Order: sequence, then C-alpha cells, then structure tokens
Amino acid sequence: MTARILIIEDEALVAMELRFVLEDLGHEVVGVAATSKSARDMARETDVDLALVDIHLSDGPTGIGLGRELGQDMGVTVLFMTANPGMVREGVAGTIGVLSKPTDERAVQTAIDYALRRRQGEPVQYAPPGLQLFG
Repeated sequence: MTARILIIEDEALVAMELRFVLEDLGHEVVGVAATSKSARDMARETDVDLALVDIHLSDGPTGIGLGRELGQDMGVTVLFMTANPGMVREGVAGTIGVLSKPTDERAVQTAIDYALRRRQGEPVQYAPPGLQLFG
C-alpha cells in the first residue's frame, strides 16, 4: 500500500534521510516542511494521506497544534516523530501516536504500514515496536 506523505521536520538531514527511506519503500513524498505555516500550505495544496510531524519546528514547538489540525480538520493521518515523546505523552486528538527519534528504517516502515492500515479501516491488533499509540 503506497501513500502520499508529507514530512514535517526542520532538520534538513533528518528530512532528507526520511525522504530516501519513504521513497525506497515506494511512497510518494509530496513535500518537506520546516514550519507549521509551510506544512499547512502544503497540506491544503496537495492530497496528503499521512504526515510525519516533528514537535519542534523552525517556528518553535508548533508541531503538536499542527498535528491536531491536520488530523482533525484536514483528514490527514498523523504520526509524530520526535526526540521528545514525553511532550505528547497524554496523546493528541486526531493523531495516532508517536515514534521516538532517533529511529531506524524498519521502525519507520512498520509504523507507517500500521498507520496506513488504520487509515484504510483494516483491523490492526498490535502497534509495532517503537510506536507509542494514543488513546
């Protein structure tokens, strides 16, 4: 199952590495955004299935509100990817969960597969290792 994915990450090397991983897995990366405004604009202008959202962006710790907005208002499936998973420990409405950074290609792949199966309404019993689910 391939998806159109938006990477929301302010560290260029992390974003580039993530893009390579996603494209190797057969997904289409529709854009990379370093701020909440550019991410919001991209999400409005393109058809996005899944957003990988860091919490701390170039414009501050805006990822939490952005993730909520993408998930609740725009119908995007949202996974947080952050070195600060404690910031979303209580969960964020409209989002699935958080993957702690640093992570590896396998953890990214299994988390994305899980999120896309949930998006399609397929039954999923267990979260993959490394993915902390909300709610």
